[in-house]
Amino acid sequence: MADVERVVTAADNHDDGGTPPVTQSFLPRYENDTEALRRAFSLFPSGVVALIARTNGEIEGMVASAFTVGVSLDPPLVSCAIRRMSNTWPRLRNASSIGISVLAEGQGEIAREIAGSDRLRRFASAPLRHVGSDAVFVSGAPVWFECTVHAEVEAGDHVVVLLEVIGVGADPDLRPLVFHASSFNQLLARPDIGQTWDDD
Repeated sequence: MADVERVVTAADNHDDGGTPPVTQSFLPRYENDTEALRRAFSLFPSGVVALIARTNGEIEGMVASAFTVGVSLDPPLVSCAIRRMSNTWPRLRNASSIGISVLAEGQGEIAREIAGSDRLRRFASAPLRHVGSDAVFVSGAPVWFECTVHAEVEAGDHVVVLLEVIGVGADPDLRPLVFHASSFNQLLARPDIGQTWDDD
């Protein structure tokens, strides 16, 4: 947004004595450039999750970065955006429950394997665990959710899946894997910063 920029003065803002200066910028309009939009989306850092379950006697799984926690506390919901063309989701959604593992910083290779096209090698190096249900988890992950499908909402070329949490576990000593700029990264600690936010 640095193409055209000027400082809007307090007078421009009809200042009443408490309005701060605001910078005016030029923002290009979106014109169906999906690659540019994809690059912009990639600059939003996100965690990486593995969704895994046993269904029809087989272990099915996929990875996703378009995952959101805290959708609702009552009922407890998380969400995940999944491509409508996914071949795995139609099989995975039939499980009675699905294991969601928030992958750890050292599990980038596991994420690549699960996301791979070779279904026979998706879990070649993933240390898997179960809790006696269809849900399957990746050991060594900082957070686990056992979920059931609550609802599915069509959203363009994706389906937003709302998942109800029926089990949860966490290891706060483990750091998550971060997906940013189309690559896996680590979350660096900043002990000098401690800020909590309320979703007003």
